[in-house]
Amino acid sequence: MGMRILYLFSQETRGLIVTLTQRGCFITLGEAVSQAQAIQTAHVKPIPETVVTGLMMPTFTASLEQAWNERPDMPAITLLQAGKPDVSLSTREMLRGAAGYAQTLAQAGIRPGEVVVLILQHSLEHIYAYYGAILHGAIPSIMPFLTEKLLPERYRADLAALVAVTRPAAILTYPEFEGEVRASLAADSSVRAVLLTSQALPPCDPDFSALGGSRRRPEDIVLLQHSSGTTGLQKGVALSHQAVFNQLHSYARAIQLNPADVIVSWLPLYHDMGLIAGFLMPALLHIPLVLLSPFDWVRAPARLMQAVSRYHGTLSWMPNFAFSFCAQKTRDRDLQDVDLSSWRALINCSEPVRWESIQDFTRRFAAYGLHPLAASTCYAMAENTFAVTQSALNEPVRMEAVDRDRLQMDKLAVPAGEQPAIEMVSTGKPIEQVQVKVVDAAGASLPERQVGEVAVRSHCMLTGYYNRPDATEKALAGDWYLTGDYGYLAEGELFITGRKKDLIIVGGKNIYPQDLEMLAMTVPGVHAGRVVAFGVMDEKAGTEEVYMVAEADEADAQQRELIADTLRKTVTQGSAVALRGVRIVDAGWIIKTSSGKTARSANRDKFLSELQSV
Repeated sequence: MGMRILYLFSQETRGLIVTLTQRGCFITLGEAVSQAQAIQTAHVKPIPETVVTGLMMPTFTASLEQAWNERPDMPAITLLQAGKPDVSLSTREMLRGAAGYAQTLAQAGIRPGEVVVLILQHSLEHIYAYYGAILHGAIPSIMPFLTEKLLPERYRADLAALVAVTRPAAILTYPEFEGEVRASLAADSSVRAVLLTSQALPPCDPDFSALGGSRRRPEDIVLLQHSSGTTGLQKGVALSHQAVFNQLHSYARAIQLNPADVIVSWLPLYHDMGLIAGFLMPALLHIPLVLLSPFDWVRAPARLMQAVSRYHGTLSWMPNFAFSFCAQKTRDRDLQDVDLSSWRALINCSEPVRWESIQDFTRRFAAYGLHPLAASTCYAMAENTFAVTQSALNEPVRMEAVDRDRLQMDKLAVPAGEQPAIEMVSTGKPIEQVQVKVVDAAGASLPERQVGEVAVRSHCMLTGYYNRPDATEKALAGDWYLTGDYGYLAEGELFITGRKKDLIIVGGKNIYPQDLEMLAMTVPGVHAGRVVAFGVMDEKAGTEEVYMVAEADEADAQQRELIADTLRKTVTQGSAVALRGVRIVDAGWIIKTSSGKTARSANRDKFLSELQSV
């Protein structure tokens, strides 16, 4: 048998010890303690008391069955909803609700291995439906719910794109949304049933021996993850049970996960960071979760800090913009009696990390007990299940100032010295069993500090893009996944410089739009996080020109012109890049993806369309 890994968690030290055995089954607790004491020479402290956590479960349903049998009354999820009392679910209550939905799918004729699309809001129904699909052996796929910011026509197009490629057997939603769903389905759609939450069978004790999920194999696909937008919805990332557990094994060690942890998350579940770190990891590794609505959080970001304080949260993940948003939008009056001293790690992930965002957040909440080293960084993607790299916890996040001109002209990240600089933030080192390299256009490996495309190889990679062998083949070079991100390695740590598709090339210089956007956001009157830069090809000049759109509250045309002039000068002085055009627009103009990222190509198209119509 291959090497098995047994995780031993210490309640006292909050640490994580890994022991290895060549046997084909788990070692006993007594043997584990003896081996833990024997590895003191490796500078790992012995643990006086341990709790064995079954991380080697072969499937999701097996892990959930273990939790049902061994810790049914343990808190599983506490659901927070604005204007309503907090709802705390034990493992028993969560799985009873899920079992009702599993029976609902079975009665509807949905077979194990078929895809079920969930279109639900932050709710108990969402929790029950997702784990109900897992227990039944179906493959859940989450579609973002329609919001007031998205045109219904665009939403229907997105849903149609998802259905056309994923070919689900069922869609599960609310009664009031049934008409919207049916309007998106073609006559020859694969969807055999539009199931409604009002039709769900009541909670019941799960009979694991009869559940389809108990007959799924580790290599079977367990879930689909989708990126943002119509293109992303056409590429469902298919993940196996084994890939997810492999990720959790490695990532648990990287973040020193232990039974004393409490995860607090407001992240949407249709995004990999929210789904894996903020939903599945706590359930499968039996860690309590406090789950907020992303819509409640964006209306009142203080809810996150209040939840951490009330439930003694220890771990959270957020994209970079949320660090700035919380620092800027949280009012002191909403932080009375808030204590953030339990928050041991707040991980910046999902988009390019900005040093100023981390610093602003740390300073803003220091007075409320936030540890100065709580912030850390991570590079993650759905195609690797989640985390690729993770910075060391309880250590300062690494930032380096690199020579701006060498980065843009030579694709080299070298110390700036006295030269104009760009601040780059490390995303940490690869987690265990994950390899990272940087390659050139021909796929050849590049040396450290040379910028190229980031490639990843691991034991937790996607099975493929669901029903898209063409997209899978395009994304892989052998067994390496080509991420589409540019970056470089330095002393084993990964730095991300930007997205390959967003890169602007001006006269041979490689310009990363987010660098220009950060400069623009320092201009008074410009909304933080509401700026977009993009390139437009000038055929006559034979190169791209840079344009920028920024949102501002100022309505007066003369004042807007002053903001545009200041923005133009600030960007040029800070980057040596001359903007061909600057446009100041009203709040809400800029298009964001469902995960909160700036949709640069969509904004570019909108800008050009409006320009042509003038």
